[in-house]
Amino acid sequence: MARERSADPPAAVAALARQVEEDGGQTLAVYREPVGDHWQIFCLLPREKVEPTPYQRDLSPTHAKRLLEVVKKIDRFVDPIVAVSPRPGLYWTPNGHHRLTALAKLKTETAPAILIPDPDVAFQILALNTEKAHNLKEKSLEVIRMYRGLAEQQPRKGEEDFTFQFEAPHFITLGVIYEENRRFAGGAFAPILKRVDKFLSGAFGKTLPVREERAGQVKAADEALGKVVAALRKRGLNHPYVKNYVLARTTPLNRQRKTVPSFDQAFAKLIENVEAFDITAVKYDEIRRAANFAAAAATSE
Repeated sequence: MARERSADPPAAVAALARQVEEDGGQTLAVYREPVGDHWQIFCLLPREKVEPTPYQRDLSPTHAKRLLEVVKKIDRFVDPIVAVSPRPGLYWTPNGHHRLTALAKLKTETAPAILIPDPDVAFQILALNTEKAHNLKEKSLEVIRMYRGLAEQQPRKGEEDFTFQFEAPHFITLGVIYEENRRFAGGAFAPILKRVDKFLSGAFGKTLPVREERAGQVKAADEALGKVVAALRKRGLNHPYVKNYVLARTTPLNRQRKTVPSFDQAFAKLIENVEAFDITAVKYDEIRRAANFAAAAATSE
């Protein structure tokens, strides 16, 4: 049965449309989108009052330059950003950082936008931001930025209230590490973290220290692993897969098919296995074969 439709937008939506005009923009249409029947505003926002959300990934200069070149070549801007307004005079875009940068380079006065009255959409970054695929570091940094923002704005809530926005719990743990070290090789630990890292119960104030402890355990494992890798390379085993090779042979999860250990148990055992790893038994051909097998497996997926 079709939902009853009102011709007039709610008072809050009408007020937001007026706010756009008062801020120096132009409201072009107030409409209901076709999926959830939600009210939205199609408008031209004053570009200087639009900013990327403080939670999203860092700008890619290469992608921004390529986008600018294409916009200049076709001589038109055809892809409106999505925006929300946390307060009058300010608009956040959760998925338009690169497009907004291109508009700034072109010195436009306005930014075409779909303005959404619900500010919580700003936290749905990972679902909305599809113009350039995220890598692990970008996802993790976005998630931890959202995490800290939500912890400040909604301290009574917790991870389990935002599983859609965070997407996966290991992004939170890795995000804590990437904040300190952008060069961290998180991909090596992702397969283990995907199995043992879970969303935590309780409010953010309770779970954030646990996340920081888990990040510390991952860093401790990486430090132990680094010592083994350095010792192997000192023996002349300089294959680029050497770190993954050691990790694959020290992970405590290989035989844990039905019962997966807790996060603490898994990383305590991993560190113990790494520290006890016998580097004298490793041969270069073994590493090379393991790398070829891993590459073939990745290609077949």
